[in-house]
Amino acid sequence: MIYQNTQKPLGLYIHWPFCISKCPYCDFNSHVHRSINEKEWLDALLKTLNYYYKITANHKLTSIFFGGGTPSLMHPSTVESVIKKACTLWDTNPDNLEITLEANPNSVEVNNFKHLRQAGVNRVSVGVQSFNANNLKFLGRNHSPAEAIKAIETGIETFDNFSFDLMYALPHQTICQWEAELKSAIEFGTKHLSLYQLTIEPNTAFYKQYKRGDWQLPSHENSNDLYDLTGEILSTKGLLPYEISNYAVPGFESKHNLTYWRYNDFIGVGPGAHGRIRIDNTTHAFKQYSSPAKWLSSVQKDTNPGCEEDAPLTETTVFEESLMMGMRLKEDLTIARHNVTLINTDILADFDKMRLIDNLKESSNEISFNMTSKGRLVANSILGKLLR
Repeated sequence: MIYQNTQKPLGLYIHWPFCISKCPYCDFNSHVHRSINEKEWLDALLKTLNYYYKITANHKLTSIFFGGGTPSLMHPSTVESVIKKACTLWDTNPDNLEITLEANPNSVEVNNFKHLRQAGVNRVSVGVQSFNANNLKFLGRNHSPAEAIKAIETGIETFDNFSFDLMYALPHQTICQWEAELKSAIEFGTKHLSLYQLTIEPNTAFYKQYKRGDWQLPSHENSNDLYDLTGEILSTKGLLPYEISNYAVPGFESKHNLTYWRYNDFIGVGPGAHGRIRIDNTTHAFKQYSSPAKWLSSVQKDTNPGCEEDAPLTETTVFEESLMMGMRLKEDLTIARHNVTLINTDILADFDKMRLIDNLKESSNEISFNMTSKGRLVANSILGKLLR
C-alpha cells in the first residue's frame, strides 16, 4: 500500500535502546548493556527501513532523529550507514534535511562529535540537565558541571544547529537557583533549548522514592512561577517558546519534533519505537517490540519486522490525537468544519476570556485559536473539557 499524496513529509525516528546506566527519572525504553553486536543491530535497522519504505515511498524525508537510550554510543560508521540508507530510499532535500542525534556530556561521547558530523549528523541535542553538582547527583547523571560546559562548547564549535536539555522544578530548587542556571545557559549563545519540569513516571526509581515520601516536588504555584521566569529570561536572548518545553531562535525549531506536534507522518524504528503513517486514507499506529531481544528476533524472522502492533485508527481518534499534540504548540491550531461537531465550541469563548487561548476565530470552514503560555500549562485539562 502506497500513500497517494505525492511528497507527503515524513520524519524518521531511530531508537538505540542501550545505555551505560539507567537514570532514576527515566521511563524511556532503555536497557543497560555493556556490549552488543553492533553489526547485527545495523543490519536489523537497515532491513526495517526497507520495509517501511515500501509503504511510504511517495513521502519526502524531512528529518531523521537518533534517540534512546544513548544513541551517541553508536559507532559513527553505524550512524552514517543508517543515514545513507534512508537518503537512498526516500527522496529528500539534502540542504534542508535535519539529522539530530542525542548525546550525553561525558568526554567519550563529546570526542565523537567531529566523527558524527562527518557521518552526516547536522544537529546534536545534549542531555546536560543541570549545571549544579548536587542536582546532577540527585538526577543520577554521570557527568560533572565541567563536562557539561565542555560538551556545550564543543557542540557549538562542531554544529551550526545545537541544543541542550535542562531539568527544573526539582525538590528544594528555588527560583534564584533556577534563574542562575538559566542565565548560565543563555550565555553560551545556543539557538535552541529544551527545558523540562521533573515529572514522576511509574516504573522508575524516582516513583518509588516519591511514593515513600523521600522528597517532595514544588507546588503547582511554584512550578508555574519557574515556568514564567523561564520564558522571561530566554526571551532576552531571542529564544522564544514554540512548544511547552522548547525554546528557539526563529528558524532553529526542531523540525523533527514539529513533525510529531503537527501530526505529520513519522516512522519509528528500533525497540519500543512508535509511528503514525496514513495509508489509503487511514492513519495507522505502529509500535515496535520493546524488548531488544524480541525486536531483533522479529526483524530477522517476520515479514513486518519488529512490529508488535499495527492498528488502524478511527478518524475521531486521529482528531483527538492531533488536537492533543497541537495544543502543545504556540502556533495557530485549526479545526476543520467537519471536526467541529467533536468539540464543545461554547466553552472556547470561556477559555478566551480566561486567557487560556488567544486569537479565537471562526469562519464557515474552520475554527482556529492558539494556546497562551498560561493555557499550555493546563492543556490536558482544557482538552478534557473541549472534547465532547
